[in-house]
Amino acid sequence: MAITSNKQFVPRCYGPSYIAGELAEFIEAQGMSHVRGAPLHPQTQGKIERWHRILKNRILLENYFLPGDLEAQIEAFIEHYNHRRYHESLNNVTPADAYFGRAETIIKQRERIKRKTIEQRRLQHRKLTA
Repeated sequence: MAITSNKQFVPRCYGPSYIAGELAEFIEAQGMSHVRGAPLHPQTQGKIERWHRILKNRILLENYFLPGDLEAQIEAFIEHYNHRRYHESLNNVTPADAYFGRAETIIKQRERIKRKTIEQRRLQHRKLTA
């Protein structure tokens, strides 16, 4: 995963020996390590392969006659994927929420709303049956 200049994340799939110098410096500065997996192997590259498939399917829906149109559509897809689309593997929060540490707060808030809704429904049911 790489982070663009406006703090969006972009999943990356690298071959067996490729890693850009800037990315290597960034990864080292963040105290992370770069883990490589077998390219085009869904069992080890599952998330990135899925991301590429979703992007490809979205892009193939339309024709783009100018490179700028295609770039804008890819940018819009990345924005949607990272900031609007809920991911089941992240407990139905967006990757941006998980990355910026908002996931736990969002999940707790949903639980409070759920408990409150259940209690209100129980009260309504009791009133109707009484």
